Amino acid sequence: MAQANTELLPEQALGDWLAAECGIQKVSIDTVLPGGNSNLTLRLHSDRGPIVLRTPPADTISPKAHRGIEREAIVMAALQGHVQVPEVIRWCDDASVIGRPFLLVSMIDGVSITETLPVAYPQDAASVNTLGEQLVDELAKLHCVPWQAVGLASFGNPANFLQRQIERWLKIRANGGVRELPEIDRLGRWLLANVPGKCESRIVHGDYHLDNTLCRTDTPQLAAVIDWELSTIGDPVTDLALLLMFWGQRRVEPAGFAHVQAVSRRAGILGRRELAARWAKETGISLEHLDFYMCFAFWRLAAIVEGAYELYCEGKVDTEYAKGLKHDVPALLQEAAMAANGEW
Repeated sequence: MAQANTELLPEQALGDWLAAECGIQKVSIDTVLPGGNSNLTLRLHSDRGPIVLRTPPADTISPKAHRGIEREAIVMAALQGHVQVPEVIRWCDDASVIGRPFLLVSMIDGVSITETLPVAYPQDAASVNTLGEQLVDELAKLHCVPWQAVGLASFGNPANFLQRQIERWLKIRANGGVRELPEIDRLGRWLLANVPGKCESRIVHGDYHLDNTLCRTDTPQLAAVIDWELSTIGDPVTDLALLLMFWGQRRVEPAGFAHVQAVSRRAGILGRRELAARWAKETGISLEHLDFYMCFAFWRLAAIVEGAYELYCEGKVDTEYAKGLKHDVPALLQEAAMAANGEW
C-alpha cells in the first residue's frame, strides 16, 4: 500500500476542523486505501484511533461528484444498529475546509475479498459458503429495515423504479456509441415489455457483492458493508440479482468482470438458487420474476460501463479497467440474454 501524498489534502486545515467540530485531535494523513474507481479514500491517524476519509478526487470536473459520498453518509447514518456499516463520524459539505466535501467514518478492521481467501481462513468451499450465507443474510436485513421509520422517507424515488432505470440507460446508450451492440437495445426492449407488475420498495444498496464488503482477517465473517454511493429506495430484488450474477460458475468464459467474487468459483459452492431461496425466506419477497431480474442485472451493468469504454476509445481515459471493457460488456450482454431464458 502506497504512502499518501500529504499534498492531496491540506492536512493542517483538516486537523483544525476535526478538532473544532468533532473533538478529534492529532490528525495526520496515513495512507491511501485501495478500491473504488471514482473517489479518494484515505486512512487518517488521530487520538481516537484510525479513521477513514472519503472525498471526490481533486481533478474531478463534475460539480456533483460528491453526491455519491453524500448518499453514503445519509444511508449509513440511518442504518446504524440495523446493518453492519461503518460508524458515520461526520459529513462535511463545506468545500472551503479541504477544497471539496468529505465524509469521515470509523475504520473497520477487515479485508475486501476478491479472488483469494485470507491466509488464516480454511482454504475450502465451506469458508466461501459461510461468507455467501452471511452476504445473503445481511442483504435480507437491509431489505427488512423500515426505511420511512429510519429517516429515509425522502431518500430516492421508488415510483416506477425498474422502468425508469431501463428507459434511462436505453436513452443514454442510444445517444452514444463507438461500436455496434444491438443486444443493448434488444434486451432493453425485452425488459421494458416484461417489467413485473408489482415491486416492493425497500432500501437498495445498488452495488452489493462480496467485493464491496469488509470481512474479518482471522475467520470467515462479514465485518461491514461498504460503498453505498449508489444506494436509494427501489426494488430489492435488483440487489439480490446483482449479488447472484457474480456468484459461482459463470455461463460465459471468460466472463465479464470475472474477478468480482472470483473466490466463489470453485467446486462445492452453494448455488445461486439456494442463496436466493434463503433471502426470500427472510424477506418474504417473491422470486417469481427472478429470470427478469438476472437479465436486468447483467444488462444494466453492461449499459452503464459501456460509457467508460466510450471514454477510453475517445482517448479521455486510459486505464486497464476501461480497456478491459472491450470484452467485459459483450460478455455481460451474452449472459443477460441467457438469463432472460432462465439460464443462469
